[in-house]
This record gives sequence, C-alpha cells and structure tokens, in this order.
Amino acid sequence: MNNKHRVNFSQLKVIWLPVVLACLILMIGMGNRLTIGLFVHPIVDHTAMNIVEVSMALAIGQLMWGVFQPIMGAWADKKGAFPALLTGAIILSIGQICTIFSTSFIPLTISQGLLSPAGAAAGSFSILIGVIATKLPQNKHSVANGVINAGGSLGQFALAPIVQSIINAINFKVGLVFLSALSLVSIIPSWFLCKAKSAIIVNHSNSQVINKSVDTHTISLKNQVSVALRDRSYILLHLGFFTCGFHVAFLITHLPGEIGLCGHNASVSATSISLIGLCNIFGSIGAGILGKKYKMKYILATLYALRALMITVYLLSPKTPLTFYIFSICIGFTWLATVPPTAGIVAKLFGVKYLATLFGLIFFTHQIGGFLGAWFGGLAIKYSGNLLWVWYLDIALAIFAALVNLPIKEEKG
Repeated sequence: MNNKHRVNFSQLKVIWLPVVLACLILMIGMGNRLTIGLFVHPIVDHTAMNIVEVSMALAIGQLMWGVFQPIMGAWADKKGAFPALLTGAIILSIGQICTIFSTSFIPLTISQGLLSPAGAAAGSFSILIGVIATKLPQNKHSVANGVINAGGSLGQFALAPIVQSIINAINFKVGLVFLSALSLVSIIPSWFLCKAKSAIIVNHSNSQVINKSVDTHTISLKNQVSVALRDRSYILLHLGFFTCGFHVAFLITHLPGEIGLCGHNASVSATSISLIGLCNIFGSIGAGILGKKYKMKYILATLYALRALMITVYLLSPKTPLTFYIFSICIGFTWLATVPPTAGIVAKLFGVKYLATLFGLIFFTHQIGGFLGAWFGGLAIKYSGNLLWVWYLDIALAIFAALVNLPIKEEKG
C-alpha cells in the first residue's frame, strides 16, 4: 500500500509540478501586463503626455507583445524554452524600470511599447503551453491549459490591489520598481520548469513514469507554418482571437478611466481589475475542463456571445460601484478563458511539436486587436469624452467572433 501511494504521489508530482511552475511564471508576467492600466492616469498626471499619447504607447505595446509571441515561440521550439524565459524576465524588468524615466511619448513607447511587451511575450501563454504540451499526456492538455491560464489571472487578482496600494501610499514609480523586481523572480520557476529536457508522460498500464518523444513528425517549422496558414479553421481561430485581444486590451487600459469618468475613485478600479482576474481563474479552469467533454469551438462561440450580452447589460445599467463589480465578476469568467480552447484546437489540428509558434502567431493577431482596443479607447476619451462608441464596437466584434468559430473543423486529437 505504501509503495502504491508513493507511485501515485510520484505521478502527480511529474504531471502537475510543471503546471504549477508555469502558473507562477505566467502569474508574474501577466500580472505585469494586466495591471498597466493602473499607471495610465498617474503617468498623464505626472508628465507632459496626454491620454492619447499614453494610450498610443500602450497600444503599440499590445501590438508588439503579439509580434514577439511567435518570435519567442520559434526560439523556444528550436533552442529550448529556458533561454527565452530568462531573457524575457530580464527585458521585462528593464522595461518597467525605464518607464520611471519616460516623461515623453518616445521613451514611454520604448519602455512600454517595446521592452516590457518583448519580455512579457517570452513568459506568456504560447511558450508555456508549448512546454507543458511536451510534458503531459494529451488527455490532460485541456485541463492543464486552463490551469496555466488561470495563473495569469491569479497575477492580475493578486497584484492589482498591491500595485494600487503602492501607488496610493507612495507613488507610481515605486509600483514600477516592485513589478520590475518581481519580473526577475520568475527566473527561478523558469529554471525548474525547463530542467527536464525530454517529454514526460504517464504509462497507465504499469503506473510508471517514462520518457517518450511526443511528436514524431519530421515536418519543418517553416513547412508547418505554411500548412497552418492555408488551413481555413486556423484562419478562423485568428479572426475570433482578434476580438479577444481588442476586448481585453480595451478594458485593461481604459476600464480605470471609465470608472473615473463615472466619478469613482481609484480603489474601485483596482477592485474591478482584481475581480476580473479572480473570476477568470475559475473561467479558465472551467473552460479547460469543458474542453475534455465538448467541442472547443462551441465553447469559444459561447464565451464570445456571453461577452456581447454582458457589455449590453452593463451599458443599460446605472454606473454605480456595485455595477462595476458585478460587471467585472461576470466578464472575468470569459476574460482569457478563450486561451485553453484556442490552444487546444491548434494542438488537435497540428500536434504539439510547434505549438508555441503556431499559437504565438494566433496571439499576434490577438494583439493586433489589442492595439486597436487600447488606441481607440484613448481616441474616444479625447474626442467624445466617453467610451460609448468603443463599447458598441466591442459588442459587434464579440458577435462576429461567436459566429466565425462555428464553422471550424475541429479534428479529434
């Protein structure tokens, strides 16, 4: 009995320890990215920049985060994940420090539009999901993807109130120093995650852990990308994920501003962003679990349709703090819950060998939407004094995304 328990514990450690480590890495990287909206108005207040300039710098950061996803993913696929993760942590840390000294548009664009997104891209979904895909049996991919994605939301939930407290108690520069130091901490779990060089799966017939190559295909990375770009279902995934990027970047950049326009203080903003992160933990894990039972394209279509409904209800509601909290809770369940089914479909269609690159390309499209979401929000505030027309556009895009996911031909893995 004791030997059986030791074997079971060993199996659980081999399967779930990498997932926990990936969660920690994503928690730090996404915590850095998803709390950046809290710095928008402090930067505007303490520099000569206006809201459009700051929004544009952050919008460029959204786009470059997407540009670097497939680049870092290809690097990890070819040379191993740890060099990419190590370099990313250092660059992200430098980017946050440089933001302190960014008093005009060009320095801010370099720090938050180039350095920080490049660093965060190295520790983002594409590489981490790609690493985990080579370490787990395929029947655990969907749940693992959901748990990893929840790590990013945990970072948002935990860091938003901490960062806001630092900004309120001291100043926004100390908040950036805190995020910079935290970025370097991610090097530790990155090293442990990448320590095992071969794929690890569980042989259930004899309850032993063995090493085995996950993907025996000899297709080159270049040829695999070419095949994917000619696949209709892969292109439809891009179109749907574009909407996800627009939605997430718009909200994370401008929800604090929306709350301020409604006459509420910064604590309401921090709480709202934190609630989104908290609820997405459950949404991401739930999407991963559902991905084992239902077609992932239907999960995606449902998530996008729910976003359109939630935003519509929000626009029709009184703008009290309670409304923002309820909206944040509801939208949080769909926030980045789209990541596990999207990555799952890519793995089903093309395998896991080049998953980091193929999902990274989809994330680039996601961040094209993110660029427009962050930028349009700044334009709306400057020229309209509110965000109403961007909310309407977000609804239309969510409906579009729900519809384009339905024709995807989801192959069984």
